[in-house]
Amino acid sequence: MTPSPLSPTGPRGLPLLGVIRDVRRDSLGFLRRASREYGPVSTYRLGPRRSYLVAHPDGVKHVLQDNVRNYTKDHVSYSLMRRVVGDGLLTSQGDTWLKQRRLAQPAFHRARIAAMATQMVRATQDLAEQWSESQRSGEPRRASRDMLELTLRIVGEALLGSDVRAQTDAVSASFNILSEQIVGRFRTLRLIPPVLPTAYDRAFREANRSLRQVVSTLVTERRRNLEDHGDLLSMFMLAQDEETGARMDDAHVQDEVLTMLLAGHETTATALTWAWALLEQNPEAERALHAELDRVLAGRPPTVEDVPRLEYTRRVLDEAMRLYPPIYILSRSIVEDDVICGYRVRGGTMLDLSPYATHRLPEFWPEPERFDPDRFTPERVAARPRYAYFPFIGGPRQCIGNNFALMEGVLILATLAQRHRPRMVAGYTLRAEPLITLRPSEELPVHITAR
Repeated sequence: MTPSPLSPTGPRGLPLLGVIRDVRRDSLGFLRRASREYGPVSTYRLGPRRSYLVAHPDGVKHVLQDNVRNYTKDHVSYSLMRRVVGDGLLTSQGDTWLKQRRLAQPAFHRARIAAMATQMVRATQDLAEQWSESQRSGEPRRASRDMLELTLRIVGEALLGSDVRAQTDAVSASFNILSEQIVGRFRTLRLIPPVLPTAYDRAFREANRSLRQVVSTLVTERRRNLEDHGDLLSMFMLAQDEETGARMDDAHVQDEVLTMLLAGHETTATALTWAWALLEQNPEAERALHAELDRVLAGRPPTVEDVPRLEYTRRVLDEAMRLYPPIYILSRSIVEDDVICGYRVRGGTMLDLSPYATHRLPEFWPEPERFDPDRFTPERVAARPRYAYFPFIGGPRQCIGNNFALMEGVLILATLAQRHRPRMVAGYTLRAEPLITLRPSEELPVHITAR
């Protein structure tokens, strides 16, 4: 006889407000406590809304893979994101999403990604020269800003066929405003559209307009010379509907480009920034990384053929994303009642998954706060449930650019770490800032030192 489903428990919070105050005060601490104190599925109220946190890997698998149709992006957090990226791959659903995914998939074929390696290394070598100059001058740098500018250049060249370095400041400034506001609006339940004549709402609209202008210029310039350049932008602009023969209009193309531009650079840059901080704090791991780079590369630039041999370099990146996954929480709306890990969840409510919380569960990650790249040896990976680690989400909606991001991250880390060791400036306190992505505070100010 099948036992009756259990009712989840969780932090009670305050009348009317629920746990909003706790989330605003320390959202990461809240996720850790809820996942450890209340079991695989916990529940709480965010204002008037009931939500669940599913932390156990089996529950994550159920939501992202086994019963994925019951957990949709009809969630308030995505309504805010749609104001930024429209109906691109990140926010679209159903048949629209499937059509877009099939259209974009060829751009991320392994052979096509491998051909982008030379561009990635060349762009990183340019940054390495800037770091050498900063090393000589003693001027500090912002590691997060450097990684963002580098990955923005790479995604622009590799996927969009454009040099977007001139627009870096506009893209970064606008995205920072939008990221802070999207998170802030959700945490304070300020969910009305940003249409009021206030400075706060105007800042949102102006930042959004600035991003759209950058993307509109890219699309307009390509439209003047509409031929296949072999990049993602060409694929979107030349694609035709199988039934009607119609092509995407410019507004739709802009949604897709904006999604790729933001999602394709912010997450990788954030993971790399954390890797620099964690390597400084863990000198044994840094020595092991340098030893591998010396053995495999012997002073030459890395190539795509080196990526499989740079095993420890990849493990450093994986462990950085375990401790500080760029996408640290994702939310869904529950369509119908369901049972997850033996617990009843109710349709019409919300559900959260948190890589940050799941990646710290002691039963799967002994000494979870310790940085240990050897957690990702093949033997130890095989011993864990698949969804004990999911920085790229998973299931049908796994990040389409995961292989691109991993190759890019390994090549950037290898190219820069051969010559340089970033060191946090004196007096700086490293903290995690949970915005849309989980960034280090103050853009990680560092001095560049030689190996």
